[in-house]
Amino acid sequence: MRTLTISISEFDFKELGLKTENLSFDELLEIINREIQRSNLRKSIELAEKYGLSELSDDEITQEVKAVRDAKNHY
Repeated sequence: MRTLTISISEFDFKELGLKTENLSFDELLEIINREIQRSNLRKSIELAEKYGLSELSDDEITQEVKAVRDAKNHY
């Protein structure tokens, strides 16, 4: 097994919620993926608000998802 040393700012260390300086590669990937997911969620929320999609009810969202799935299945 190889060891890789990475430099990271104190701000990013805290921002990522890191608790130790020694991580496995899988742990690092999980932390980075979690941060990417959070970032994508924030962007999705911003776009939904920008285009008025955040005003849809749960039923309307369910109908939209069902319509897209039905269209994919019948294509």
